[in-house]
Amino acid sequence: MKTICALSLLLLSLASKGQERTLDYFISHAKTSSPLLADYRNQIQAGKIDSQLISASYKVQVNGISNDYYAPNAAGFGYDNVITNGGQISAQVQATKSLVSKGNLSAQYRAVSLQNESLGNNSALVEKDLRKTITTQYITVYGGLVTLNFNREILTLFEKEEKILKKMTQANIYRQTDYLTFYVSLQQQQLSVRQSEIQYRNDCATLNYLSGIVDTSSFIPATPSLQPATLPDIYQSPLYRQYTLDSLKLLNDKKTIDYSYKPRVNVYADAGYNSSLMYDFYKNFGAGLGLTLSVPIYDGKQRSMKNQKLSLAERTRQDYRGFFLNQYSQQIAQLMQQLNATESLIHDIEAQIKYAGTLVDVNQKLLETGEVRITDLILAINNFLTARNLLNQNTISQLQIINQINYWQTL
Repeated sequence: MKTICALSLLLLSLASKGQERTLDYFISHAKTSSPLLADYRNQIQAGKIDSQLISASYKVQVNGISNDYYAPNAAGFGYDNVITNGGQISAQVQATKSLVSKGNLSAQYRAVSLQNESLGNNSALVEKDLRKTITTQYITVYGGLVTLNFNREILTLFEKEEKILKKMTQANIYRQTDYLTFYVSLQQQQLSVRQSEIQYRNDCATLNYLSGIVDTSSFIPATPSLQPATLPDIYQSPLYRQYTLDSLKLLNDKKTIDYSYKPRVNVYADAGYNSSLMYDFYKNFGAGLGLTLSVPIYDGKQRSMKNQKLSLAERTRQDYRGFFLNQYSQQIAQLMQQLNATESLIHDIEAQIKYAGTLVDVNQKLLETGEVRITDLILAINNFLTARNLLNQNTISQLQIINQINYWQTL
């Protein structure tokens, strides 16, 4: 068919109304505007501060302490001076430090590190989900544009044939009913074009909304260049990485529990003024050293209970891990099967389109000589239209399947 010029004019017309935008453009905007990704970035930064807090908490802590107390005693009434000494005044500077083993300190740092790794992995998963969502909608927009272009192409064909048929009807070569039958089909195609335009604009607005772009105008999507990603090592994927991090976290939690039942030692020193004001109060300046030792003896078997909870959590992790690996293998196999079947169907549809297009061309030539029935022409055009729409649907389906495969396979 001689529709290449018409299609080119259509694309130029659309290009003048909207700017071509790529998939990466929308993904970039979505990542920048996502509050969830920003939240994870802030949490990771806060996690770095947590490590600094741990380090600071085990440094020497210096505090100023003042205790001023007075217990008056008059005419034999009042607190017993043997107990109260009549009062006490103290003003001291005290330095304390908790002594902790390197293993204990390392376990605490490790807990923060694993938490940050988990946040980073969750951020990667959110980014993967965001990329998949944006790509899905982008493909929908692209499919809408292809449908709109083709419907307009068919409408141009109808309008061209309508002019020829009208002249031949006026020359009594075709009946008035033949013309009206064809004109009804033309009106139906006009409605299809309008519906495609509305759907296309809505799809564009939805993609802008999902990407965090404040814009309701339509645009021209670049042709998606999606290819199935090569099968990576699933154990390096963020989808699996969380199970590894959970395992490491459980092991570190067990170490933390073990360290919490070891003896704890704190040392302290103070210097200042401490006096009851009873004798030589001006001489009561001094300093002191001290040590506290805490040794766990019995806590009602809490340690055993905590370890049991960790064992249950590990069993749950293993169950989820096994289910994920089975689900992954099944999902990839199913998607590859769908992709192969769709590609085979596309090949068959393309062959059918060639025959349907040839039949339309033949009927066009016969129309100019008045040797074709209008119903046959309409049927040929509708068959071509159906085949092209089927090709569009399966092409879009192919891209969506590839998008799903890439979600599972890309790191």
